Amino acid sequence: MIFAELQYDEHYELMHKKLLSYIKSNFGFVRSGLQCDSWIWIQEDGEKVEIDTFSAMVHQVKSSNKESKLAQKVIEILKNKYEVKVFDKPILEPHEDI
Repeated sequence: MIFAELQYDEHYELMHKKLLSYIKSNFGFVRSGLQCDSWIWIQEDGEKVEIDTFSAMVHQVKSSNKESKLAQKVIEILKNKYEVKVFDKPILEPHEDI
């Protein structure tokens, strides 16, 4: 489910390194990659949140748990540095069932 989307004008590949550095400065367990798409995984307290460009040309905050506290924490931290569009309700990705 997509909780939020970062708003920026540059190509996501250029954002990847800056965004990753910022996320790493705020979270202990972070994994990432950049190959055709950008992806950053954050794990904390048994939860996993993804920030990736798999569904869009900008980074989106995602979690499989619609009640994710970590997703909300990630969004709040991102809002301190970036413009973030937060959705009223999480949006299903094309591969997710209703």
